[in-house]
Amino acid sequence: MKELKKIVLAYSGGLDTSVILRWLIETYKCEVIAFCADIGQGEELLAVREKALKTGASKVYIEDVKEEFVRDFVFPCLKANAVYEGRYLLGTSMARPLIAKKQMEVAKKEKVDAVAHGATGKGNDQVRFELTYYAFDPEIRVIAPWREWELKSRSDLIAYAKKHGIPVAATAKRPYSMDRNLFHLSFEGGILEDPWKEPPEDMFVLTLSPEKAPDKPTYIEIEFDKGEPIALNRKRLSPATLLAELNQIGGRNGIGRVDLVENRYVGMKSRGVYETPGGTILHVAHRAVESITLDREVMHLRDSLIPRFSELVYYGYWYSPEMEVLKKTIDETQRDVTGIARLKLYKGNCEVVGRKSPRSLYDPAFATFEEEKVYRQKDAEGFIRLNALRLRIRALRERQG
Repeated sequence: MKELKKIVLAYSGGLDTSVILRWLIETYKCEVIAFCADIGQGEELLAVREKALKTGASKVYIEDVKEEFVRDFVFPCLKANAVYEGRYLLGTSMARPLIAKKQMEVAKKEKVDAVAHGATGKGNDQVRFELTYYAFDPEIRVIAPWREWELKSRSDLIAYAKKHGIPVAATAKRPYSMDRNLFHLSFEGGILEDPWKEPPEDMFVLTLSPEKAPDKPTYIEIEFDKGEPIALNRKRLSPATLLAELNQIGGRNGIGRVDLVENRYVGMKSRGVYETPGGTILHVAHRAVESITLDREVMHLRDSLIPRFSELVYYGYWYSPEMEVLKKTIDETQRDVTGIARLKLYKGNCEVVGRKSPRSLYDPAFATFEEEKVYRQKDAEGFIRLNALRLRIRALRERQG
């Protein structure tokens, strides 16, 4: 196998990738470049750069991709109403392909021999990273230290970090795995590995508990154009800015906490806790505008695609041919999803209290219970009898024995 001279590592500055950076240098005796994508993780990225260099990185690339993340990954998932297993809004899943794509751009620029990531051999992220790597370079060499080294647990990693003078935030007492971006914050590990135990309140970062949220409701309006949010309270904002403001508003009102046990792609079940305040609000608002603008059969057809679309995102097939087809189909369903949703936020609840659109299919003249002339109620009799025909034939057969 070809000797490695240069590796680019997807680096976050956290426990795993900090240890991996040092381990790669010692194991492969080569140059290691650290790549960090700024997707809204809220960390001081200058500190991340400094930490990477002190740990031994020859170069550090930090790229701000927040707008691209929201525009090209969050919004397509929003238009699809993508939710995995009924509850997970895919915050980590949709971010990994972008990170891997940008990492591959650095790999091409630097003419590296291999790429590396910090995902474990038990999780979904290894699949998401590597499927993307191979989609951009089918011959790229991939190094996944969790599948190679002798370190077996995060306690081992903490010990390794201390031995090599690498500062880490995690401790053996509180070994949460946290992943944050502009869309959400996830927690795994530690006490959360017992699915019976309630998450400790001091763990949450983005949201107040509903009990401590304001006693007065907050009303907001979100405007959509072709399925994409464009304005908050009549103020036009960039995708990332709009989501960031919704995170603040939703967080103050206790919106967006989810505690679930999900089915990982590799086959095991895993318990995760998520904070997705802005994303939760956007999903509710998007559905509200769709309710008055989408044709019934188009809506039902699109809804039938949600499980498949969500699985593709969760499993890591963002750059697959089937995803290309689905995204084009869903974009077509969103042509008329233009309008405004009015929401009431109160102690963890996000409720629709109004919706309007210049492309609305809702017509009070047809829907009214008052006397009107555009709909003949007697027509319903034939409609019902025709639709009941097969039921009647079946009942007659059963009666005859």
